Order: sequence, then C-alpha cells, then structure tokens
Amino acid sequence: MSSFRQQSRRMALCGVLAALALVFLCLGSIVPFATFCCPILAMVCMVPAVEEYGAKTALVFYAAVMLLALLIAPDKEVALLYAFLGCYPALRPWLERRIRQPLLRLLLKLALGIAAVTAMYSLAIFVLGMTALAEDYANEGTVLLVITAVLGCAVWVLCDMVLARFTQLYRHKLHGKIFRT
Repeated sequence: MSSFRQQSRRMALCGVLAALALVFLCLGSIVPFATFCCPILAMVCMVPAVEEYGAKTALVFYAAVMLLALLIAPDKEVALLYAFLGCYPALRPWLERRIRQPLLRLLLKLALGIAAVTAMYSLAIFVLGMTALAEDYANEGTVLLVITAVLGCAVWVLCDMVLARFTQLYRHKLHGKIFRT
C-alpha cells in the first residue's frame, strides 16, 4: 500500500475516533451519571489508534481530544478527568511489556490512577477555583469520601479490564472488518 494511502487511512481513522471520543465527553456533560464513565468510553476510542499506529499517534490523538474537550465540553470535570487519565490507553501496552509481575503491575496502575485523580482534583479546586467541587466533598463527610476513594480504585481496575478486553476484541474480531486489504 502506498505511503499516501496509509497516511490517509491513519488520519481518517484517528479523526473519526477522536470525534467519537469528543461526543462521549460532551455526553458526559449532559448525562449526570456519566461524569466518570464517559471519559472511560473516550479512552476506549483510543484503542484502535494504539493497536494500529502505536503510542506516538495515540498520544497525538489524546492531545487533540483533550484540548477540544477542555474548550468545548460544558462540564469541565469530565474534560479534566480525560485530561489526566486519557493518556492511559497509550501507556498501558508499555506497562504490560515492562512489568512482568501481575501484582506489581496492578499496584503501579492503581498508583498511577490515584495520582492522576488526586492531581486533577487538586488542580481543579486549588488552582482553577472550582470551589463547588470542594463544597460537594466537604458536605459528604470522611466516611463517604473513603468509600468514594475505594470505589474509585475499583472503577480504575475495571477500566483497565475493559481496555484489556476491548484490545483483545479489536485484535481478534474488529481489525479484519475495519482494515480489509
């Protein structure tokens, strides 16, 4: 296949998937319960880019979606969640290759997720002045915050499992249907 055709295919696939990811992020702004699941759906949109073209193209995909989401998405919490967690599908294959021990890999993924969410909420509350977030969490109480943190870790592990399953699904079933040569 010619180089021009490969570049056109890459641009078309990444453009369509980036638009779909942006739709998911905007949908997360509209549907109240979707604040945390729509960034995960947007991350799933990155899997074909990672599988077909590698981490560099996927990181460009991530940067484009992140910038557009920060500009367009009505709910900035959804956009910030994607900004801090959205690059994970591009980093995930590297973590899988480099760290062989499953427990250590899981702990590192959890630490990465916790650090990203902590940095995101710290930036949102202390730098960007989103005091409504701080008030929401202050009214909930310590026990509910701990429960929320534990559930957040569980969701992050489930997110990793969804990305792993979708990657396998893409490799074995969808790749041949999308790229017929």
